[in-house]
Amino acid sequence: MDDFIAAFPLWGLFVSAFVSATLAPGGSEAVLAYLAHQAEFPLLVLLSTATSGNTLGALTTWLLGFWTGRRYPADRPDDPRRHRAVIAVRRWGFPILLLSWLPVVGDGFCFAAGWLRLPFWGSLLAIAAGKALRYAAIVYAFA
Repeated sequence: MDDFIAAFPLWGLFVSAFVSATLAPGGSEAVLAYLAHQAEFPLLVLLSTATSGNTLGALTTWLLGFWTGRRYPADRPDDPRRHRAVIAVRRWGFPILLLSWLPVVGDGFCFAAGWLRLPFWGSLLAIAAGKALRYAAIVYAFA
């Protein structure tokens, strides 16, 4: 039980990062910066925790797009914001997912990638790489 309580900040970081990757607002950057500054945990553990939580949240959005694409064709998105994301993903493919960490549009890129049926493993790698680089910059700045 003591190990769980000692790891509670890491669970908080993971949940914050997961929620931040969905359409709900979250403050994973602030949580990560605070924990990095406190220096209670190894920086690689913090980076891995934030990246995995945020990547899993983005993959949830990718899966929602994938399931939506089964029912509604990707050539006729209802939401203009989604339409721009679909155009960007069609044009740039996997590399656009390196920007999945961007507020608002990043969620659209993940959704559009699933909707357009970009392969899962390639999407996972591009999303994780972009998110890891963003979190690495935060850890570097606040450690």
